[in-house]
Amino acid sequence: MGGTFPRVARTWVVVLGVALGVSLAIPASPASAHNSLTGSNPENGARVAAAPQRIELRFLAKPDPGTTKITLTGPDNVAALGGEPTFSGSRVSVPFAPGAAGLYVVGYQVASGDGHPIKGEVRFTLTTGTPAQPPSSSPAASATPTAVPSSPAAAASPPAAAPAAAERSDDDDGGAGWLWALGGLVVLAALAAGLLLRRRSPRP
Repeated sequence: MGGTFPRVARTWVVVLGVALGVSLAIPASPASAHNSLTGSNPENGARVAAAPQRIELRFLAKPDPGTTKITLTGPDNVAALGGEPTFSGSRVSVPFAPGAAGLYVVGYQVASGDGHPIKGEVRFTLTTGTPAQPPSSSPAASATPTAVPSSPAAAASPPAAAPAAAERSDDDDGGAGWLWALGGLVVLAALAAGLLLRRRSPRP
């Protein structure tokens, strides 16, 4: 009996060791197979003054390029995605096309090993940026000349007043000339009549 118990104990130790090894070799359960975001650049909630050329997302497992979706929007929901995403292992990076200063939101959707989609967002604030809209006024429009009368008298007098006065003066000169011509004709007629009567009068 003394030698039998140690042999049974050693057998149970071997069995427990094998069971422990098998449990460690079993794949993870579906709950632990979900992919997740482990980090980003810029970080979630960061405030940056210099806009990066690319936004990087880091995941727990390698994302599938065929099912991964990345969106990037800025202030007023304006798209800020500068191109297609690139994949390197468990990292995904997208070109950044910054606009106005403000809040930017990176949305992502990746598939897990069990097919369950994982969605999330990374938010960061760009403290400097380009104007959201160009100025509405232009120097050319503001430089357009506007006709303004120099005085109330100039505004009240029509431009055609001077030519009309000139035409009236021409008409007055023409009327005076006709009067002089008519007077000359009357004088000539009187002289002709006097000469005719003188010739017809009897001589003594």
